[in-house]
Amino acid sequence: MSCVGRERIFEHFSRMNKTPMTILRLNYACELRYGVLVDVAQRVAAGQPVSLSMGYLNTIWQADASAMALESLAFATSPPRVINITGPDLLSVRQLANDFGGRFGKAVRFEGTESSDALLSNAHESFELFGRPAVSVQQMVDWIATWIKNGGPTLAKPTHFEERTGHF
Repeated sequence: MSCVGRERIFEHFSRMNKTPMTILRLNYACELRYGVLVDVAQRVAAGQPVSLSMGYLNTIWQADASAMALESLAFATSPPRVINITGPDLLSVRQLANDFGGRFGKAVRFEGTESSDALLSNAHESFELFGRPAVSVQQMVDWIATWIKNGGPTLAKPTHFEERTGHF
């Protein structure tokens, strides 16, 4: 709800002051040190169970998201244009965890089952405006698996993407 409130404030002042802007709805950006893929990879590598409560997701490489954010300035309007930013793929948390498990030589443990819904975004408009992300999910998984396997540092800030009650 705080995101909706923030959007309404920006929309109000955009209309009142005729200020062109874009509102970007981003989920979930990843890089080597942070993101949903890092969360899943770390749990698998540590032998911890992977929650399936949020069984599906979409994600985008942080650099691609940042490039799209900059490009969005050319499409700013008043009232604001809303653009979803994420990757094009519907990803299964179970499949991602099993992929990381294979790369790490670890059996994957799961907790819970996939829910009938998930926080997903349709980023079709962003692809029409900016093109598809340059970094594929497979490349992200490759890079993150290598990073985690080699002990690369992380930001040590879990995303809590699997949290469904709003308590972080």
